[in-house]
Amino acid sequence: MFLWIAEQLGFPGVLNLIRYITFRAGAATATALFIGLLIGPKFIGWLRVRQGRGQPIRADGPQTHLSKRGTPTMGGLMILTSVSIAMILWMDFKNPYLWACLFVTVGFGLIGFLDDYDKVTKKSHKGVPGKTRLVAEFLVAGVGTWAIIQGTGTDLYLPFVQGPVADIGPVAYILFGSFVIVAFGNAVNLTDGLDGLATMPVIIASLAFLLITYLVGNAVFAGYLGVPHVLGVGDLTVLCSAIIGAGLAFLWFNAPPAAVFMGDTGSLALGGALGVIAVAARHEFVLAIIGGLFVIEALSVIVQVFFYKRTGRRIFKMAPIHHHFEQIGWSEPTVVIRFWIISFVLALAGLSTLKLR
Repeated sequence: MFLWIAEQLGFPGVLNLIRYITFRAGAATATALFIGLLIGPKFIGWLRVRQGRGQPIRADGPQTHLSKRGTPTMGGLMILTSVSIAMILWMDFKNPYLWACLFVTVGFGLIGFLDDYDKVTKKSHKGVPGKTRLVAEFLVAGVGTWAIIQGTGTDLYLPFVQGPVADIGPVAYILFGSFVIVAFGNAVNLTDGLDGLATMPVIIASLAFLLITYLVGNAVFAGYLGVPHVLGVGDLTVLCSAIIGAGLAFLWFNAPPAAVFMGDTGSLALGGALGVIAVAARHEFVLAIIGGLFVIEALSVIVQVFFYKRTGRRIFKMAPIHHHFEQIGWSEPTVVIRFWIISFVLALAGLSTLKLR
């Protein structure tokens, strides 16, 4: 909105700053952070009144988690509210990539909200049937990917390789992009099992993609580094910045002991946002490195289920893998902080691919 207003006025005086992506990105971070901190206390109080007993806690989970009963969920609504307002204020309304990414983010948030609502009202941890949720996620991701490839094309890029490796066509790319978005949305959802565990790695990944989207959107930097140049993707730095600000505000209330859980509303939305940003920036495979922690969490569940169904034995004491470390004696803060460190190292590894092409 501010960009449009400044544009109508001809960018006079200090308003000239608004034309710069870096300024709007910083402003989006500050706006989302301020809004999140401002609405947090009353929002959490409202959730506590509306939900009563809060998010259902699984009886077969770690026994230390039983003390978290009564903690409200759907805190992801705080994140979505902060991000949405910050984007309305600072985004470029003419940028199609921003609208596609916002569509996926809000769409996944809505799916997560319905799942959380089902859990709270039925007082069960099961929620919406998995197949129904996956179909809805693929539909949203498919529309978002289709909108993105109208401007980016369907070339596939790999880390360490300069230039596209193949043009896979629109149908294959929509399937591929949808898989990336859905897989990452659910990977973040699986990681969100401890206070603050998913939030900080999402912030770290967003910081990494803030840099990537800026470089990809700049013809000079993209040419120097040998990464694909996509005109207009640089504005996604504003979205990455808004996620960082909203994530920091949420972490203020989610720090142990958590006053609120983000729930599927937040984890699906944030994971979907990272996935669709990676698709728009043509760095889908780099996302698997930067967000490697989420990949590990998801793989731990897949491996656990696969071996248990075929052998009746478990590879891990409990999955996702963060629960395994709890079961072998690590305290919750120890698991969370060590996983944050792993996330930071993987983000640096992913960023290193920018120069190794």
